[in-house]
Amino acid sequence: MLEYEYALNYILWGRWDDLFTIMIRTDDDLLKKKIHQFLHAYYYSPTKDIILETHDELYEYLEHAKALVMS
Repeated sequence: MLEYEYALNYILWGRWDDLFTIMIRTDDDLLKKKIHQFLHAYYYSPTKDIILETHDELYEYLEHAKALVMS
């Protein structure tokens, strides 16, 4: 559960290096994929729309996963 909370904190405060570290260390394959998609869009996307879309997808996944772990 801690990795989801940390990841939420990191995306809210723009700590991309720490988010990358979570991507490397987590056992959750879907979380890895969502973080990778977001960071790739953040650094290489020519439009803000793709960045915002992947950011929102990551945020929604983290909220969902955190809720599942807590219940």
